[in-house]
Amino acid sequence: MEFPFDINQLFSERISILDQNLIASRQSKEKPDLRVKIATVLDELGKASAKAQDLPAPITSASKLQFQKHQLYLMKDGESSRGRGVVVGFLKVGYKKLFLLDRNGVHIEVEPLCVLDFYIAENLQRHGYGIELFNFMLQHQNVEPVLLAYDRPSTKLLAFLARHYNLRQSVPQVNNFVAFEDFFHKRAVSQLRRVKKSDGDIKPYSLMEREEVRQEQRTLPWPFAAPLSPHSSVSSQCSQSPSAGSSPRRVLPCVTHPAFAGDSREQSPHSPLMDCCRTRRSK
Repeated sequence: MEFPFDINQLFSERISILDQNLIASRQSKEKPDLRVKIATVLDELGKASAKAQDLPAPITSASKLQFQKHQLYLMKDGESSRGRGVVVGFLKVGYKKLFLLDRNGVHIEVEPLCVLDFYIAENLQRHGYGIELFNFMLQHQNVEPVLLAYDRPSTKLLAFLARHYNLRQSVPQVNNFVAFEDFFHKRAVSQLRRVKKSDGDIKPYSLMEREEVRQEQRTLPWPFAAPLSPHSSVSSQCSQSPSAGSSPRRVLPCVTHPAFAGDSREQSPHSPLMDCCRTRRSK
């Protein structure tokens, strides 16, 4: 893209890195009027990118870049236009907190570096500029292309990724981002966090436990109900006290019962209950 001013005066490097300060060189830092021209370049690039992708409005502009923590890689050809230079294209990236689905359908919370906008001027495509610009960004960010998430990639960008980086198998998402299969395999486990479902979909363990207790209590009328646990004795239930974090249980009274209906209903001479009664009678 050509502009009615010297591009080489605005951008000293072949690929310049811009952030919210809109500073591309020492000259643009010292001269505010140059930053106005840089803003003009960014606005025109954003409009051209939106038109190429059939977007209703630009997603890249100088004002958006000033209020977002994104980085924009702008590439120029300094020898064209009689030495005044032309803008080849740009690539905008930034970190986003996303909720993605892996291939098993599990929600993953992650904050990867995302490709947010990528544009090469139509008359300069198929000249190797795109791969040069993309590789520069990968080296500067020290990241692999498979570890990136791509925001609303066009068919051209998907073909570009398949041709140059063999990225073909993507995992379908419910949002506008695209992530490829190896995104979930190569990324460190510490960078992935599984998102729990809502409490309405998960039955609390304490509630399940209480239902099991109620089922056991319904088997026989009290006090002939079976113990709460087949491996626990009556004495252990009597001595057990609720602890912090444990589910509430109904504690049965400390009473021993005859094993058969025909047995005598008198307590054993060594029964603690009988000893207690004898003590009371002696008083």
